[in-house]
Amino acid sequence: MEKQRLSVVCLGGTFDRLHLGHEAMLLKAFEVGNRVVIGVSSDAFVESMNKKHRIQTYAERVEAIRRFLRERGLLDRAVFVPLNDPYGPAVTDGEIEGIVVSDETEPRTKEINEIREEKGLKSLKVFRVAMVLAEDGKRISSTRIRLGEIDREGRTTAKKSRREGG
Repeated sequence: MEKQRLSVVCLGGTFDRLHLGHEAMLLKAFEVGNRVVIGVSSDAFVESMNKKHRIQTYAERVEAIRRFLRERGLLDRAVFVPLNDPYGPAVTDGEIEGIVVSDETEPRTKEINEIREEKGLKSLKVFRVAMVLAEDGKRISSTRIRLGEIDREGRTTAKKSRREGG
């Protein structure tokens, strides 16, 4: 028997260099929600973060997520919104019932729920997804992919092996 899904859940992030960790969060969101609001950091918001490296454009990041969801027949249940702050519609949309977060972003949910309560909205049900580890036992991240340590599936690359004397 299939578990009851919430009507609307959300998740958000930069989603730079879509990888297994992002995919695990997206799949969890579609598992627990009928409709999924996907907040993707806008180019302006990313710029305000003063990252020292190039982040893919908003359009590139959204297209990578769309492609992933289309391949799994989930795209028709997704709604994309640009994030211009760390909260997005999670603090304003009364239809949203749940939020999917990683270990890294989970602490922000307390703040989100406090803001919702101040606005007279119900608290969001929180679904935490554990960080996905690469084959070397460290977490998969866009930064590690960008540095060439691992690929998007978490496999260590030859470059990393040479650096470690392999």
